[in-house]
Amino acid sequence: MKRTQVYCLWLIFLVLLQMSCEYKAGQLKGKKIAQQERTLGDMKEASFPFPEIPAMLTQPEERKAYLLEHYWDRFSFADTALVNNREVTEQGFVNQISLLADGATPETVVRESLKNWCSRFMPEAQARRVMMQLADDYLYNPNSPFYNEGLYGVYLETMLEVLPEEDARRSSFDFKLRLLRRNKVGDKATDFTYYLPDGQKKSLAATSTRGNRLLLVFYDPECESCHEVLREMTADASLAGAVKAGRVTVLAVYTEGNQEAWRKGLADMPEGWIIGTDRQKVKEEALYDLKAMPSLYLLDGQKRVLLKDAPLGQIREVLGLSVK
Repeated sequence: MKRTQVYCLWLIFLVLLQMSCEYKAGQLKGKKIAQQERTLGDMKEASFPFPEIPAMLTQPEERKAYLLEHYWDRFSFADTALVNNREVTEQGFVNQISLLADGATPETVVRESLKNWCSRFMPEAQARRVMMQLADDYLYNPNSPFYNEGLYGVYLETMLEVLPEEDARRSSFDFKLRLLRRNKVGDKATDFTYYLPDGQKKSLAATSTRGNRLLLVFYDPECESCHEVLREMTADASLAGAVKAGRVTVLAVYTEGNQEAWRKGLADMPEGWIIGTDRQKVKEEALYDLKAMPSLYLLDGQKRVLLKDAPLGQIREVLGLSVK
């Protein structure tokens, strides 16, 4: 699918780029316009039913905005066979979010594109299930290469905009949106209580931070993906050296309810880390958005969020740890 995605986006950008260069130079002739439109048309028929871009729109920014704002106009959400065709539906969605998240698309275009999409799929039950799952899988899953909390937040806001006030699903979208907005980069991290293995009660806010950096690790010793990341962190000599030298504090907090499993895994945790359990309060009170484990946050000495739910590689880079 990745190869198809790159191919489709390459064709889209090629058409836009060619038209930009030709028009700015005043050299584009009618024959070339038709040829390029046929190229885009061939791409539409082969994969996703892209909208027809009016010939009067000559600037690439205008053409891109029209493409995104009318992206799903020719797609039949009532056609379940089409909706279930991953090569068309899923690939079309991936191409759309790639353009929306390219850093050059105005927010007004992003919102209009998502509103067009959401309002069109909502009336159809199968399309609604498929499209909502695609949004969750691609934009909200931290393991997705398209993971994008900002775009996912706009999607949630859009869903709340298109759903009727009496729709029971509004509460779920509203809860997700409020959770998503917590502990954003630049905000002060939500305080919580945790307990050390000897029973001492501590709080995040009162935790002493060395080197003005605190790496907060929410983990579960019974989670296989946690094992992989924790093994990598345990074997990381540069991280261990930074902890020993006082350049960073690591606080690892167990968020599940099996205290026996937590205590059993204590011996495997790295030396120098602060290890605690929150006795499930973070999850029960939805203080942090723990959509996947482990969940890593990098804070400064004042407990302000520098990185939210970030991959270990990015955290290592920000901490200035040596390349492994």
